[in-house]
Amino acid sequence: MSGGRKPDTWWLPRGVVALRVRIFEKVNGDRVVTLPNATHGPEVFERVYAHPAADGRSAGAGLSDLFWYWLSPGPEVHQEHLEPGPRYEDVAATTRRMLAGGSEELTAAAVHAVAGVLDRLPDDRISLVRLRDLVMPAWAEFCHELVFREPCPPHARKLITDHAADVINALKCTGLRHPRRRAGLTAYLRERLAAGEVPHRLPESLSPEEQVFYLQGTFFNTAVVQLSEATAHVLLALARHPGVQARLADDPDDDRSLTHVLDETMRLYPLFGIAHRITSDEIPLDEHTTLPAGSVVCFSYPDYHATGYDRPDVFDPDRWTSLSARDAHHIPFGVAANRPCPAWRLSPLVLRAAVREVLRRFRLDSTVSHTRSIPHRAPCLLIPRGLDPGTRLAPLRTFLRVRDGVEDVTRGVRQLVLGTVMVLHARRQRLAGRYFERTPPDRCPVVHTGGDNG
Repeated sequence: MSGGRKPDTWWLPRGVVALRVRIFEKVNGDRVVTLPNATHGPEVFERVYAHPAADGRSAGAGLSDLFWYWLSPGPEVHQEHLEPGPRYEDVAATTRRMLAGGSEELTAAAVHAVAGVLDRLPDDRISLVRLRDLVMPAWAEFCHELVFREPCPPHARKLITDHAADVINALKCTGLRHPRRRAGLTAYLRERLAAGEVPHRLPESLSPEEQVFYLQGTFFNTAVVQLSEATAHVLLALARHPGVQARLADDPDDDRSLTHVLDETMRLYPLFGIAHRITSDEIPLDEHTTLPAGSVVCFSYPDYHATGYDRPDVFDPDRWTSLSARDAHHIPFGVAANRPCPAWRLSPLVLRAAVREVLRRFRLDSTVSHTRSIPHRAPCLLIPRGLDPGTRLAPLRTFLRVRDGVEDVTRGVRQLVLGTVMVLHARRQRLAGRYFERTPPDRCPVVHTGGDNG
């Protein structure tokens, strides 16, 4: 759902790709516009994204049923999907407060968590890993410490990691969702909260059960998943661009160069493909076109991030030596005027710490494809610093490339089949639609965007 860019599974027959696209169009319904597009470019994207009437999040969009299905349990109190109003403000303020902390403290916590998973790797031979799987337990520990202010026990780390992996695999359609697996984390959080072991003032507008789902969705779903995906993207980009990697390894304290790498990675491989909003009032697109209230607007991050750059499809961190992230078409954490990511300060800080710790120990090498969705979970070779790989490296690089191509074939078909199954299941369950039929939002009536919701 990247708004017209080349699909990840480019090798698939055109008919299969067209069917996959049609499935998501059917979910979106009829009153949908995707920005930017051939008629309305990045300036319209920016203006509409920041418009106060582009404030609806879940009520009235057929697409919400699918995202609620993927993010359950508790999608109704997930911060990303709460409607605007006092409850959203209460939840957002709590998240910002829980993510606050000193730079040194947060950096040290990230280094400790990442070092813990790297310590388990051998230092006398090359390791073949999938980067997302490697770092996810580290970010599970990091987020557990944010919430509970204490080290993460192994059983909790496994619950969090299993839950986060299940969510992201379902979102990428590489696996079906497993509600019972997710329920294990819910039970753990419910027990800790009931025992008074959460040392934070949680949103008072939420019931105790909703507070459990808030913690699960915001910290152990979104935070763990996004930090894991971001780390995997940065490390895979470095593995595929050895010259950039060597410069960072030679001067690990060069914050500026590392920040340029993060900016370029998030530009080329944004964590979100599409962010959707539902309009509560009319929004003009141009002097001839006005979006009516109740429209679903899909903001395509990949397409927006491709505008205004020379060679936009090329990974080039050096472009940021003459660019300002504030002036460029670059919104890795959303826009300040419309529900920005609450981790906009924390994420770059801890990502830099994580990348430095990996580069301090290993040289990275990979021959696999690099796409925005990285459904292969970023296979990579980790070569311990000081180890001469000799003749062993070439056959391993060949193996990675061949295996990646073979996996692409089966994975693409699996994504099509499992995605179709989950879309149909989500349409039958209508989690968002039924919730708002029982509890309509204060801000506007529920509108229907076309399509059969049965």
